[in-house]
Amino acid sequence: MSGTKHLYDTIRPMFGGHFSQSQIDGIETILTAIAAAGITDNRKTAYMLATVFHECAKKMQPIAEFGKGAGHDYGKKLKMGTGPGHRIPYTTPDKLYYGRGYVQLTWYENYESMGHLLHVDLLGNPELALDPTIAANIMVKGMVGGLFTGKSLGKYFTADLTDWVNARKIINGLDQAATIAGYAQTFYKGLTAPV
Repeated sequence: MSGTKHLYDTIRPMFGGHFSQSQIDGIETILTAIAAAGITDNRKTAYMLATVFHECAKKMQPIAEFGKGAGHDYGKKLKMGTGPGHRIPYTTPDKLYYGRGYVQLTWYENYESMGHLLHVDLLGNPELALDPTIAANIMVKGMVGGLFTGKSLGKYFTADLTDWVNARKIINGLDQAATIAGYAQTFYKGLTAPV
């Protein structure tokens, strides 16, 4: 799947009237990962694109979290110990697991489990989450599978339901939910062939 002229014409105003090659490359990488995962529902595709548009400050490229986890426990060398919410220090790998990618993957355990899922050593090389193809696959697997918050795209986009606002719970509660819903609807218009 690649972006059509209709898609780019529809979303161009969101990008200030023009695209950089980097933005186009990012959109195409995301669309390729979504198609490879067998997703054909344009609402789900639109919501993923809108999420990236918001999370990556319109760049459409994976980014490292501003502040690199400063002030957050995931920005320290801590991993899960025994008991709920109990974190213990680690020394290896000598890495920090602050937010990286299209959807800001955080925490030691999440890098470890997503790495296993994608057959990539994200624990040993967390910067791989900044590779556009890997970042797109992290986002698709996480949003489709409900791996980030326990909520998945399939809960909000069904045969009977299209819930642009509450779909934000897939990533981050209802933070900026209405704004992202608006972005998603514009992407959806662009992905839907004009009649």
